[in-house]
Amino acid sequence: MDGETELTKRIIGCAVEVHRRLGPGLLENVYESALCIELRTQGLTYTRQVGIPLYYRGELISEHRPDLIVEGQVIVEVKSVERLAPIYWAQVLTYLRVTHLRVGLLLNFNSPTLRAGMRRIVLNA
Repeated sequence: MDGETELTKRIIGCAVEVHRRLGPGLLENVYESALCIELRTQGLTYTRQVGIPLYYRGELISEHRPDLIVEGQVIVEVKSVERLAPIYWAQVLTYLRVTHLRVGLLLNFNSPTLRAGMRRIVLNA
């Protein structure tokens, strides 16, 4: 098993614990904060809402803010929505491209089980 797969399993375990304790129906920032506590408890490092610049023809045009980047390797995007729309996949793919990372997790905490609201996204080289 590669390091990214093992890391995503650990992150998912943290997210499942948050969902188990809090359940669905809260705001995204609540889940994000709780997930940060759980990641820290499990010894995982992360950055939260760090601006990633996006350039076009050498000029800064935007700044993207992924919810979390765990261990400098995995983008984690936290949602609390009725259902995951395709735009959320596109958002994670954009974050992966601008950060030059390969793996992202899209986690929808507003689902009966977290597993039903979770997607692992891998950017092919």
